[in-house]
Amino acid sequence: MKIIDITTHILGNPWKNWLFVQVQTDEGIVGLGEGTLNGFAKTVEAAIHELKHLVIGMDPFDVETIGLKLFRDVYSDGGQIQGSALAAIETACWDIMGKALNKPIYKLIGGRCHEKLRCYANGWYRGARTPENFHELAKLVTAKGYTALKFDPFGSAWRTVDRADFDLSLEIIAAVREAVGPNVDILIEGHNRFTVHTALQFADAMLPYKPTWFEAPVPPHLVSSMVEVARRSPVPVACGEDYYSREQFAELLKHDAVHIIQPEPQFLGISASKQINGMVHAHNGVIAPHSAQGPVCSVVCAHLNMATPNFYMHEIFDEFNEPWEEHVLQPAMKVQNGYLQPPEGPGLGVELNLEELGNHPYHVGNWLPLFKQGWEKRLRTE
Repeated sequence: MKIIDITTHILGNPWKNWLFVQVQTDEGIVGLGEGTLNGFAKTVEAAIHELKHLVIGMDPFDVETIGLKLFRDVYSDGGQIQGSALAAIETACWDIMGKALNKPIYKLIGGRCHEKLRCYANGWYRGARTPENFHELAKLVTAKGYTALKFDPFGSAWRTVDRADFDLSLEIIAAVREAVGPNVDILIEGHNRFTVHTALQFADAMLPYKPTWFEAPVPPHLVSSMVEVARRSPVPVACGEDYYSREQFAELLKHDAVHIIQPEPQFLGISASKQINGMVHAHNGVIAPHSAQGPVCSVVCAHLNMATPNFYMHEIFDEFNEPWEEHVLQPAMKVQNGYLQPPEGPGLGVELNLEELGNHPYHVGNWLPLFKQGWEKRLRTE
């Protein structure tokens, strides 16, 4: 079997343009992948078409060599853009392998490690940044059966905040804890916002509300800063979604300070993600992959998590997107009482609904401006 072509499709999801890839083979099997990257859909699409000549004619089963060709052989560090292009193509190759062998991907990368996957809700807190709004929406989330939910209470904060904004953030955390009760995990999203000192002030102040983790409290580029926060914070720190290479995770893990690791399969591909999960396992840590891109990424994470012994929680946006988005993939992956199963069909177990894609074209304003007031509403930026 050989790869003969790679095509791309962009869907205009209002809060992030989703980029999908189809890898064609000479045996008629078509693999599906995703290359979504906030604010860079057209850029990643261009990268895929610029790099695809490297893998045309290759056997899609040779994913390790395909990964080397798309990253090492280019001899340039394209960061998350290059990683997204690589992951899109590599995911599609895994989909092809599963279809050829009539097995779901999780059976090819380790098999079933869990009865079901516990999910945490994200993207549920659209609307006003008030304790009252967060409180009411959090109650709706737990009514759906979720036992964990994540949220960013910090507005458009960057590095430091004034006292009023500090207090408002804590009031929102308190309101969510009051809404969900003592037995639901609340996960505080930092979105790389703070200095070390501000992050530690927040970590100390949020402790009475018993958060399960404080995610990405400082930017990821200085591993020393993340390590300092992790060692001094009374709340466990989670991070990793920004990294796009094994080496970056090796640098983080060698400090044995962060033990909730969030690899982004969208930047790494399935092969590297599986290897990184093993690295985390060796450091006595757990993984909770980042799954806030598009629906294919969520399916990939489900397969990856099912085949990972040290899996912790699965991130879910899908249930809190626009209603029409459940028709983008067929069949749609459904959360039931806060848990899900990966699709059992061959490969990814889902197919792309091209007709639905045609109804929602690309728009340059479809991105998430995390440092702009009101970003939580997830509306198109005009």
